[in-house]
Amino acid sequence: MKERVGQKIKLTNYEALLGVSNEESAVDVSIRDIHSFENHPFKVIDDDKMAELVESIKVNGVLTPVLIRPSKKTRGYEMISGHRRLHAAGLAGLSMIPAIVREMDDDTAVLAMVDANIQREELLPSEKAFAYKMKMDAMRRSVGRKSSENVSQNETHYKADVAMADEVGDSRAQIRRYIRLTELIPEILEYVDTKRIQFTVAVDISYIDKEIQKWIYEYIKENGTVKPKQISALREECEKGVMTQPKLIMIMNNHQTGKTSGGKLTLSEKKLREYFPASYGSDDIKNVLFQLLDKWKNGEV
Repeated sequence: MKERVGQKIKLTNYEALLGVSNEESAVDVSIRDIHSFENHPFKVIDDDKMAELVESIKVNGVLTPVLIRPSKKTRGYEMISGHRRLHAAGLAGLSMIPAIVREMDDDTAVLAMVDANIQREELLPSEKAFAYKMKMDAMRRSVGRKSSENVSQNETHYKADVAMADEVGDSRAQIRRYIRLTELIPEILEYVDTKRIQFTVAVDISYIDKEIQKWIYEYIKENGTVKPKQISALREECEKGVMTQPKLIMIMNNHQTGKTSGGKLTLSEKKLREYFPASYGSDDIKNVLFQLLDKWKNGEV
């Protein structure tokens, strides 16, 4: 049977970085035997920084071992910390990579994975959102279910958000806002990452049904962006009753920033006649238009 690990390498000065005990040492592991952490929220991008890392590895090798655990589902290992190093090592032509192999349960692995990546510079909102959610869920599971003795006035479970805020440097409220982003459809979340939608506006959108979020996405795609006033008005109308796409468009248009009301609206009769039979007179056209507008107003079309 093929050995899962290779020759041991002396570990020097990695303890502080990876929380490695004195008994642990790095070993060479085949890159092909390591797979990504399930639902890993941090993106590995082939950008300029990746190119620099690849060149560094070609010259110096992988100086800091990755952290992995034996896989429970497949033969090999699951990456905990070091996705970028693993990717760069592959691009540099390496077949083996130094690694710390550690037995971990799922929640411990999640906490280690998030903590190793969350302090990186230039994290995208989507990366923080899913990382914070994974960490919060793991922290809550690690202390058991909520009980009458440990519920705070804010209904937090053992104040996990307080403990997490102390660790990651964001406030409890900001952590909750980031986690709300996980309720967005992928298309809108992508707009948040590319700064086409403001962070606070995206948080408000996250409270809207995902089917309606699809219409919001289409509106943004056609009109450029949306403002807080538009989403606030939309949320109010959604709470009142059934929402339709035509009604959403009307709400968005009526609440555009700087839009004035009471202006004169003129419809070209020549343009309107393109939609009606030649036998229809002006009164016939008006009757049809008002009937359709009544149905639109009531959410029937």
